Amino acid sequence: MKIKITEEALRYFKDEMGAQAGDTIRFFAKYGGSTDLTQGFSVGVHMEDVPRPVAEEVVDGIRFAVSDQDEWLFQGEDVSVSVHNEEIIFSQAK
Repeated sequence: MKIKITEEALRYFKDEMGAQAGDTIRFFAKYGGSTDLTQGFSVGVHMEDVPRPVAEEVVDGIRFAVSDQDEWLFQGEDVSVSVHNEEIIFSQAK
């Protein structure tokens, strides 16, 4: 599983969350909603350390990661993180 962060998403995390080099942004399972990958759950986003990552990507010094406890949500698929109309979009990477 790999994480791909688009330029628009990187700008969003910097502008809206104040993310900067040295920070970690965690993607985690959140009850309710859906993504291209799963129904009934959506992806939460929080700035916090991830002690046991199963996937991570560092862009401009910002670490984006998924914990081993949330791996099931992504079903082993590579994930693309983008932004559309100021909403973070998680989809299967192509």
